[in-house]
Amino acid sequence: MAKKVSGDSNEMREFAARICRDYLYGPWKSVTAQNIGFKHISGGLSNLLYHISLPESLVEESKDLGEPQEVLIRVYGQTHGEHALEALITESVVFTLLSERGLGPKLHGIFPGGRIEQYINARPLRTGELADEKLSVKIAQKMAAIHTMEVPLHKEPGWLWDTIDRWLRTCESKLKSDDVPEFFRNSVDCDFLSEVDWLKKRLEMENCPVVFCHNDMQEGNILIRQDGPENNNNEDPQIVVIDFEYCSYNYRSFDIANHFVEWVYDYTEAEYPFYKEQLENYPSKKQRLLFIKAYLEARGLKENPKKILREVEVFTLASHFFWGIWGIINAGTSQIPFGYWEYAAARLRNYFQQKKKFTLDMKPLVSSLPTKRKSCSLE
Repeated sequence: MAKKVSGDSNEMREFAARICRDYLYGPWKSVTAQNIGFKHISGGLSNLLYHISLPESLVEESKDLGEPQEVLIRVYGQTHGEHALEALITESVVFTLLSERGLGPKLHGIFPGGRIEQYINARPLRTGELADEKLSVKIAQKMAAIHTMEVPLHKEPGWLWDTIDRWLRTCESKLKSDDVPEFFRNSVDCDFLSEVDWLKKRLEMENCPVVFCHNDMQEGNILIRQDGPENNNNEDPQIVVIDFEYCSYNYRSFDIANHFVEWVYDYTEAEYPFYKEQLENYPSKKQRLLFIKAYLEARGLKENPKKILREVEVFTLASHFFWGIWGIINAGTSQIPFGYWEYAAARLRNYFQQKKKFTLDMKPLVSSLPTKRKSCSLE
């Protein structure tokens, strides 16, 4: 296991000061480890984040030169697996493009092992705020803007299936080990490979457009700005989308469906398993149509909103299955305290509940005809 890096060491303060001197201009050339404002705001085995600010004596100079008074330094954590470096490069390219187009934080510099970003005085949305009409429309507009981007990446929706296939190879051995909790073994009985085959065929029947997707627009990745009266306005809240780790070309309705499912999950629970599932919070038909209509308007599309509503219902299957497998992958390996096994079981349970709406011939369920073959079950 990798050694956990301390984020608050004197060495990191020296490192941060040197990076600012080397990659920023004006007053930043004069900063030292002793005079910078330094706050470690995230750590562990994932990325380390630092809020760095100029000393008061240099703030006026930064205003005159148009330089930032504060920045965020992101130091990448250790990368693992055959695709880890590729994913890191992709995320950096995506971040740069989104920065240039005003869809994400500004990029101030890239250095070996990390980058310097705009520091945004903001907070992540709370789960309940996803249901706020003004915010929901804003999120739909941000998603639409991301979906219109042309990015120099593979244009086919291979990311979804390649990721699932890669994760399933790890799952195969993990699920045979003694580390699987008994409740999970008793509740999940699944031939995952057969299930993926069924799911892929079902999704492809929708002929859903492939666009550049965020793929993880949950409340923790949507910030609401608080850095001035104009950005702390309940009438016109300003939001910023962050965390582009999962960005790729993908089915449009996966992104929308995945966002709707996140209305159900609150990840701020203080007690184990550190999340709460509230199925009653899934957006109503009226709320989903509000979002979809705002999305279509932002993209200038004349499609029937009810057609996309139907697509989203199907792609909810993919969201549950994807994050269910993610839970299995991270169980017992991630250093972040979270009930991964419980979460995996919950997402897979919801997947099978959703799947009951469709018959084996993949048409909407119009009768209670029994299926000929059941590749998976969850008691």
